[in-house]
Amino acid sequence: MGIQISPSMLSSDFANLEAEAARIAGADWLHVDVMDNHFVPNLTLGAPVIEALAKVAKQPIDAHLMIENPDQWAPSFVEAGAGSVTFHVEAAAAPVRLAREIRALGARASMALKPATPIEPYRDMLGELDMVLIMTVEPGFGGQSFLDLCLPKIERTRTLIERHGGEIWLQVDGGVSVDTIERCAAAGADVFVAGSAVFGADDPDAMISTLRDLASAQDVDE
Repeated sequence: MGIQISPSMLSSDFANLEAEAARIAGADWLHVDVMDNHFVPNLTLGAPVIEALAKVAKQPIDAHLMIENPDQWAPSFVEAGAGSVTFHVEAAAAPVRLAREIRALGARASMALKPATPIEPYRDMLGELDMVLIMTVEPGFGGQSFLDLCLPKIERTRTLIERHGGEIWLQVDGGVSVDTIERCAAAGADVFVAGSAVFGADDPDAMISTLRDLASAQDVDE
């Protein structure tokens, strides 16, 4: 599968998402954070905006639902055009059923964990998932500093994935930059969400290439 870079649109110019997507043509995914001001203290984009973006962007959309009651709302994001839908296990009432529903609708199912949520209680769920997202900041706002304390959990998650077998991606989100991506890759991550590091660069698309090269070199070294 290789290294994938998924820029967070949270750090982009919301007034012209089509142009922002075009500025990051080398991105593997567009990571869209959906926040409801209940599960996290912020309010962002919803399914109608994702539907509009999906019509004009060349990259597939990874919808990260930081919302209460994802069991009810996640299917609407698949219908809006998201190719991957991530729900927080802390908010899901029936995570196995939800993952199966997302897959049945034709999208990749992903489970996210906050920094303090351990992976071990959910090891038996891996067969229901296409991706696990380890948050490396507290969800809610972009531009936060990377939490090194999450690195051991990334390593443990990679070990569990390897034991399980199959192709399950391991994504990290929060504070990913040229200063931290190598540590994440060394710990076992292969999908990287980067917001301010990409959109704050003079050349966002060149920054995507730089991040991919740094992670790929670490992956080869390991």
